[in-house]
Amino acid sequence: MTIHWCGTGLSAVPGLRRLLSEGQDVVVWNQTIEAAAAVVGDLALDIRLHDPVAMSAAFAPGDVVVSMLPASMHADLARQALAAGAHFTCSSYLSPELRALDGPARDAGVVITGEMGLDPGIDHMMAHDLVAAYRASPAYDPANAVSFNSLCGGIPAVPNAFRYKFSWSPLGVLAALRSPSRSIRHFSELRVQRPWDAITRYDAPLPHPETFEVYPNRDSLPFLTEYGFDPDWRIKDFVRGTIRLNGWAEAWAPIFAELESLNGAEGEERLRTLSNELWAQNAYAPGEPDRVVLVVTLKAERDGVPVWHQSWVLDAQGDARGSAMARLVSGTAAMAAESILLRELPTGVHGVPTDPRLLGRWLAQVQMLAQYMARVDHL
Repeated sequence: MTIHWCGTGLSAVPGLRRLLSEGQDVVVWNQTIEAAAAVVGDLALDIRLHDPVAMSAAFAPGDVVVSMLPASMHADLARQALAAGAHFTCSSYLSPELRALDGPARDAGVVITGEMGLDPGIDHMMAHDLVAAYRASPAYDPANAVSFNSLCGGIPAVPNAFRYKFSWSPLGVLAALRSPSRSIRHFSELRVQRPWDAITRYDAPLPHPETFEVYPNRDSLPFLTEYGFDPDWRIKDFVRGTIRLNGWAEAWAPIFAELESLNGAEGEERLRTLSNELWAQNAYAPGEPDRVVLVVTLKAERDGVPVWHQSWVLDAQGDARGSAMARLVSGTAAMAAESILLRELPTGVHGVPTDPRLLGRWLAQVQMLAQYMARVDHL
């Protein structure tokens, strides 16, 4: 069975190189053969030009198609894989188009997985692990008040005045900043029109404590079900959010003000211009190390007193193995591809697995990708 790895962009290479170095049968598909050869040519025996017709002819039953392409291309590629009886995985959120393939995938005995990256991906693994540990603990009680936070951010390892740097076009970051969010704070639903209206201080439980700024992402509430929270649990806090360096809000204040004023076609044009300006001023230099911080925390309280409180904490920096972001995103996608080949994942459309043994193995592999990763008991 063959792994078809599609795309060798900035977040794709470390996981691909690991599969190749382990001797997996891998076909690398890319927009240009030259670009792929530049990053994996020393290991890859089969690099081909990305072409839908050629790909459909090459996919075979039992193969695994790994998409490291833009999210807008996942559904078409998944349908191609399904038509050939091949499995599919990607690191992006499961879109409605991908979820619609669940029935046909089950009928065909095909696995389609998404959210196999960093965020989404590793954060989901940590959440499932914490929820399972809490349920199994003597402290578990449906009457407890439960608080959950999942906070992740890609930040420069060496802080700059702007308190942020870009690995690729800033358009995605700017678009996210224009999106409203929904979460739970102090037992009530919190709706925020713009992230900068809900920035709070966060003291991360790292080996050397560090203060960050955080804000909620989009809609957190569907993940209550995703993470196995019972409907009758008393939810005090539930937030999936973004981590930024301390001082980020002040440095970005002019950007926030401009984003507030953009509307219509002229606004979209200005957004693209602003993106280009930020890219020119704050892009990572070649070889400059990035950093990823991820903290997932679950706390249960009884009568206002914590009775269970644990966190998964990850801190990774770019090194000779590649950027921290690329190692974590592509490393997880590679783990998913291997587990599909080993028939460890069920047919149909799924996110990360919840099987405790598989989760434990995956989290152990993730630990090897980060400079620091641990599960911390705060009590």
